[in-house]
Amino acid sequence: MSGDDVRTAGADGTGRPGEDARSTAVDGWSRAHQAELVAVRRHLHAHPELGFAEHETTGFLESRLTRAGLQPRRLKGGTGLVCDVGGDPGAGPVVVLRADIDALPLTDLKDVPYASTRHGLAHACGHDVHTTVLLGVALALASLDELPGTVRCVFQPAEEQVPGGGLQVLQEGVLAGATRAFALHCDPSLDVGKVGLRTGAITAACDRVEVTLTGPGGHTARPQLTVDLVHAMGRVVTEVPGLLSRLVDPRSALSLVWGALSAGVAANTIPETGQLRGTLRVLDRSVWSQAEELVRRLVTEVAEASGAGVQIEYVRGVPPVVNDPRSVALLRTAALETVGSEGVALSPQSMGGEDFGWFAEAMPIALARLGTHGGGQPLDLHRGTFDVDERAIGVGVRLMARTALHALSADAAVVAADHR
Repeated sequence: MSGDDVRTAGADGTGRPGEDARSTAVDGWSRAHQAELVAVRRHLHAHPELGFAEHETTGFLESRLTRAGLQPRRLKGGTGLVCDVGGDPGAGPVVVLRADIDALPLTDLKDVPYASTRHGLAHACGHDVHTTVLLGVALALASLDELPGTVRCVFQPAEEQVPGGGLQVLQEGVLAGATRAFALHCDPSLDVGKVGLRTGAITAACDRVEVTLTGPGGHTARPQLTVDLVHAMGRVVTEVPGLLSRLVDPRSALSLVWGALSAGVAANTIPETGQLRGTLRVLDRSVWSQAEELVRRLVTEVAEASGAGVQIEYVRGVPPVVNDPRSVALLRTAALETVGSEGVALSPQSMGGEDFGWFAEAMPIALARLGTHGGGQPLDLHRGTFDVDERAIGVGVRLMARTALHALSADAAVVAADHR
């Protein structure tokens, strides 16, 4: 599955009438370097690293970019890179492209030559593909004579962690001065050669909630003499999600789901402590800003009605990714040129979290879905069996390079006006 025979617009190297010569040059670069890109992806896949520990990955990318005459710089934490391609960032628009570089603490279950060489670690979410695509875009654009601005390539660490490496990128000022940001994510439900797009919320905010309830304990024969802690936990588990749904707009898709509960050691003993752990997810950014206060109030009210003491740890994770309409329009133009109208699909909303949402604190953003299914049963994300049809790499390079070029052209007038 390493060929590059997905049929795309301009794939014969001649380009469509009126198609920008730079896009045609990127097409040619992508075809000529497909085997190299596949080798990069397989190297990354075989050498996965967890968030904020991506030292070898960072060094590998740094070497590749430096050999191309670029000047990547590491993030302050020591992993992750920022690399500008193009002219002086002060002389024209700056468009950000982002890829996540970390892996998951999962065992790779595939019988392939490029399987993970590190026990218990695997690129089971496609970050190796995202990284390879962005590396390809940087190298392809660097091969052009001139760009109408600067493309800032951000190889971001720790997407799989909470609150994620995207927040670090934001806090370090990497995004300062940029006009908009784009990213893509592998989608095994889409065939290779297809691109999924959506305006508005495409992924959800994801926060972690931990609740500890306490009571004096006692005998199950005399619950009236103590606090029935398990009953109190049951009330929190069942009542709080329902109460939350009545306090916010149902279109926000707010969801609180408990994933772990623990209390007690004996059938005839009422325990003194119990713990609940779960996640809150929501598509609406304004509702996300209210969620912590609502959860704290409702959990406290329900627990104290049963007489239990309550402690709440609420960890704000990642914001929802809310795609900017204008940025999606630029992605759509690039997708139509890359895969044609038959290759553009409406991406469904996901309740999964994605820390690219932090980038929206600084500028408009848009996330696309890259089809990676090459036949047979789809290999779902976050499983040890996950793999991709590697023809998707070339599609991703052409899509993101075109998107950056269109965005630079569109934003050039705005930057020029600001300088007048």
